[in-house]
Amino acid sequence: MKSTDTSLNGDLDVVTTGSGNPVPSNQTSQTAGFYGPVLLQDFHLIDKLAHFDRERIPERVVHAKGAGAHGYFEVTQDISHLTCAKFLSSVGKRTPIFTRFSTVIGEPGTTDTVRDTRGFAVKFYTEEGNLDMVGNNTPIFFIRDPMQFPDFIRMQMRNPKNNLKHPGRQWELWSQAPESLHHLMILFSNRGTPDGFRHMHGYSGHALKLVSADGSFHYAKWHFRTNQGIKNLSAQQAAELASANPDYATQNLFEAIERGDHPSWTVYIQIFTEEESLKFKYNPFDITKVVSQKEYPLHEVGRMVLDRNPENYFAEVEQAAFSPSHMVPGIAPSPDRMLQGRLFSYPDTHRHRLGANYLQLPINSPLQIARNQQRDGPMCYGGNGGRLPNYEPNSFGGPHQLSTVRETDSVSRVEGYIGRLSYKLTDEDFDQPRAFYRLLSAKEQQDLVDNMAGSIAQAKPVFQRSMLPHLKRIDEEFGSRVEDYLRKHNSGL
Repeated sequence: MKSTDTSLNGDLDVVTTGSGNPVPSNQTSQTAGFYGPVLLQDFHLIDKLAHFDRERIPERVVHAKGAGAHGYFEVTQDISHLTCAKFLSSVGKRTPIFTRFSTVIGEPGTTDTVRDTRGFAVKFYTEEGNLDMVGNNTPIFFIRDPMQFPDFIRMQMRNPKNNLKHPGRQWELWSQAPESLHHLMILFSNRGTPDGFRHMHGYSGHALKLVSADGSFHYAKWHFRTNQGIKNLSAQQAAELASANPDYATQNLFEAIERGDHPSWTVYIQIFTEEESLKFKYNPFDITKVVSQKEYPLHEVGRMVLDRNPENYFAEVEQAAFSPSHMVPGIAPSPDRMLQGRLFSYPDTHRHRLGANYLQLPINSPLQIARNQQRDGPMCYGGNGGRLPNYEPNSFGGPHQLSTVRETDSVSRVEGYIGRLSYKLTDEDFDQPRAFYRLLSAKEQQDLVDNMAGSIAQAKPVFQRSMLPHLKRIDEEFGSRVEDYLRKHNSGL
């Protein structure tokens, strides 16, 4: 640890260069005479300007705007028979965490109350390295194949021709991808505009393996259920807050923690076996589907509490890098196609945005010192492996692999032909959206109709017409109400 003794470090109030040299003047450049010109030898000026020029790292492609907080996860129910993950080994055990909430499509300057999915990412700093739970505030997602993801994001972003956003563009893809309907129903209900980050649930979305010490495993879906109660905004309320306070959710979270009103979530899992997964009437690893809580009830695991705000937004929230590939022994991937794509894509985008050594940043580094053969690269610090060899195996004291790696001891069945095997649209793609619609109150149904139809009305008539059969297949009355809205508002249908 670096000393804070001023006898060693000088006056801590004095401005220094990045190399620690005291700066005699931070407001005036060195010049040749009063009228100049400025001298190239003024290192502090050059260093100050050069750093300012590079102050903005690339923003996230998605989840660009967000808020975060520190806290802890505490085990409340014993599941050590299901997994050998040490952070889940005993009731009462606490693990420090960092959580980031975000909008998905919004740019850094957009409003917190925009109609959008919300990111819900949790980094567990465990004794076996970091575990990242990278989810959303919805239990399902729009698409189920990673090949679709770049198109799905681009069609919601700015038009490359005029750099403008237009909600109508997205309906071209959604009208041809009806597996998105379940997520669309949630998005255009009032759940698409949650009342801040404290009043929404979080979900892993993907099933993950829980692997026990003997190599046996279960699949589990994780649920983070808010203890503050679900609260959503109507479209009108969201619009009013967007004008009055575009950072409403960020401020709400920060101020609650500052006054000691620490938000918490009870954490549950749904569990099913490999044998059970083969008997589902649909693919249980299709992230556009939920697993029935009636058939596979929630089992409590623990609670998550956020009790400390970041000291510096950029260092902690902006530089935080989450990836579902950051896993601890006892947690392992499932065959979910979207998860498999994210295992590569997330760390790859972090390497682009933050650099090859993004895991050395304090907010991303594990509790223990990482020991491996990775060396060099930009922004490498912390000793760079010292004198230890940068290859393995070696006989010079370098790190070596475990004699056994527990999660790879679990054997999963894989069979079939290699090919580009497309999903086929089936009745199951409409069953869950139908069930969601029929669970809503009459007022909530009307809000859903108004919100969705208002957005569809901005699309070209050809895409409006192609959406209506899908909506009627969900529920004839629902589709007809959307159609009536479009005709009434002269949308060109």
